[in-house]
Amino acid sequence: MKKEIRAKFYQWCLGLFLVFCICNSAAFAEEEVIKIQDEQPAGEFFGVPVPMDNYRFVKAAMMIFGARWGAEPTTPQEVENRVWENLLLSYEAHRRNITVAQEELVDEITKLLKAEKVAFDWKKDKVSYEKWVKDRVREPRELFENQLKHLIQLQVLRESVRKSFQPQVTQEEAMQEYMNEYNTLSVEFVQFEDVKAAQAYYAKMKDPKLWEKEAKKNPKFAVRPGFVSLEFLIEVWKIPKEDAYAMLNLTEGSVYKPTSIYRGYGVFHTLEKRVAQKEKFPEVKKSYEEQIKVKKQYEALNDWIRQLKKDADIKVFVKTAEPK
Repeated sequence: MKKEIRAKFYQWCLGLFLVFCICNSAAFAEEEVIKIQDEQPAGEFFGVPVPMDNYRFVKAAMMIFGARWGAEPTTPQEVENRVWENLLLSYEAHRRNITVAQEELVDEITKLLKAEKVAFDWKKDKVSYEKWVKDRVREPRELFENQLKHLIQLQVLRESVRKSFQPQVTQEEAMQEYMNEYNTLSVEFVQFEDVKAAQAYYAKMKDPKLWEKEAKKNPKFAVRPGFVSLEFLIEVWKIPKEDAYAMLNLTEGSVYKPTSIYRGYGVFHTLEKRVAQKEKFPEVKKSYEEQIKVKKQYEALNDWIRQLKKDADIKVFVKTAEPK
């Protein structure tokens, strides 16, 4: 029963969003960017057909303005996955009656044109503005602005859902985040795809003098991430936390055993370190508690989106792979 009620809600929202998408259908068709009022649905979720026009509108918005949040899709499948996620979130935003104020749209257009370094005042010079839109994205102004509204609406929804979560943050978690950021380490490493090759290299080079000799002979033989936080090494280079802290505890100039990194394995040589002072933590405690809270909120948001997609039971009829 609950699923049927929700499906009716989405059916109503689909109608609203379809009007939003095709309010400038004549101009859109004239540009040959999209074919309007296609009878064949693109797919469905919650058992409700998704019009092809809605699918094309959302896909065009993403192709023009990018992903806006999260990792940028790099494959056709990733693009389709994000399009269907954005479609679902659009209808959820309409179901929640989330609207975009004109001031929000004006601010977004102003930021965009400032980044593009245009030479005109778009609020006063409408002719130049419309020409820029047509030349830059090959769309009429009305459609361009509707796509921006759509993306702002998604961001408002995401922020609303994120802030609705109020996760608990312990002092230990805040302290660990402080330690990860303030503990700083400079290393260099040689990268291997095979762990056995890394182990063999370590056995040969674990004497720091041999490493330093090789560095003098060939300064570029090792990769140097720089003097960076352990947080950076853990999150970006994907060095296990235990190994990052083990290297921090070594004396400078030590060679560290093979450990996994973002791709393959690395044999490390420590260069310089700066150890965090625990006694300074109370001064920054609140900021780190807030940092952990926001991180947990984003994790909860991602879980919420995954569950929403699972509940929606998305079915794709267009000739693309199923979203995952």
